[in-house]
Amino acid sequence: MKILVLGRGVIGIQYGWALENAGNTVDFYVRKSSKHTYVDYVELHTFDGRKKQMINEKWSIHLRYEIPAGEKYDLIIISVNPEQVSGAIETITPIVGDADVLLIGNYGGNPVDKIQTLPRDQIIVGFPGAGGGITDNILHGMMYPSIELGMSGEKISNREQRVKQLFESADFKVSMHTDIGTWLLNHYVLNAAMETEVLKRGSFEAVISSDDGLADMLLNAREMVSYLRAKGIKPDFVLKVMGIIPANLMAYIMKKTLYKPGSPGYDAIAYNKYAVGYSVREIVEDAKKLGVSLPRIEDALK
Repeated sequence: MKILVLGRGVIGIQYGWALENAGNTVDFYVRKSSKHTYVDYVELHTFDGRKKQMINEKWSIHLRYEIPAGEKYDLIIISVNPEQVSGAIETITPIVGDADVLLIGNYGGNPVDKIQTLPRDQIIVGFPGAGGGITDNILHGMMYPSIELGMSGEKISNREQRVKQLFESADFKVSMHTDIGTWLLNHYVLNAAMETEVLKRGSFEAVISSDDGLADMLLNAREMVSYLRAKGIKPDFVLKVMGIIPANLMAYIMKKTLYKPGSPGYDAIAYNKYAVGYSVREIVEDAKKLGVSLPRIEDALK
């Protein structure tokens, strides 16, 4: 399969590497203005959850600054922040043709609902099982063995089936969701809970390494359950567990397991340097419209 990844971000690079190693052709479409910024390789320091091993590799990547008219791709992968979706869709619209479009990221609901320039059934929405950060062309990350994909109807479409089979051929476990919007919104709340603490403490690492950072993040998530319910969304299993187990105890367990210093999970969060706040502001504004008070979350924006 011939694949075009929009941009050169953490998610796109890790999945691009995995898909190329599975026999596909992968290009990265970047802005002309970035021509003197990027180099044609990246140093990967990624934990590959499929094989449970660390990948340390200098990977050569194929950068594209222009896509000639008529050149065709089978799949275009977009992994951008929520506020960047409309710009990303605008960028690919002139070159997309009949390619399947995978929009994969942490979104507050189904982003397809707000896209008007492409046919709805051309876009597959997903949530990545990968994370990390890039500093000085070195990517520190983690790639879980699973990925979440949404379905546009009760039955899987041909486009959705192609993307599912593509990732399965690269040894990923793919979970399909008939209501990806609800699934995404639950995770968006968790993301906003973390971002709230990053706004207060200055960095992701400061949250996961402090005695009370994770506990406060968990309390933020609990507070936002009222927001989900006001939107008619049922909290998922993870949020329910967070509401049952005492925050301090759960934070202690997370620090000893998932976020143990030096572990792949810790590094994937600690090296994450992206600008936070958008999800926090979006949820606070939406909650106010619904008459829901979120004092812990609102405090981070003061």
